[in-house]
Amino acid sequence: MLVRLLYASRSAKPVEHDVVESILAQSRRHNPELGVTGILCQSGELFMQVLEGGRAAVNQLYNQIVRDARHRDVVILHYEEITERHFSAWTMGQVNLAKVNRSTLLKYSETAELDPFAISGKVALALLDELIATAQIIGRTG
Repeated sequence: MLVRLLYASRSAKPVEHDVVESILAQSRRHNPELGVTGILCQSGELFMQVLEGGRAAVNQLYNQIVRDARHRDVVILHYEEITERHFSAWTMGQVNLAKVNRSTLLKYSETAELDPFAISGKVALALLDELIATAQIIGRTG
């Protein structure tokens, strides 16, 4: 059974480029063997990530993230059983929300600064759909 999990978190320390690259490298290295695909969005200290795959693999990976000292305030925004993956082309795609057009962010939130803790999971998924449609996701595989 496939599931999609969307969560948000805050960085435990100021985010440096190396931290994000480390998270992405680790995801891209391990996710294929787990059958997990998804996307990571980062803006300042905020992270928002979608994980898709088998229920056991996604749940196990999420539990590792909750225990990861690099994250704090980890919150599930959306969790659902799915019939097909939406992010199947990414072992772990990346979006730097600081570089996204501010009007796109304003379309989905109260201000032009996205705060995933202040929006619903459905709104966050709609934003991600738009980012896919406008090719603002990097790190695509296949």
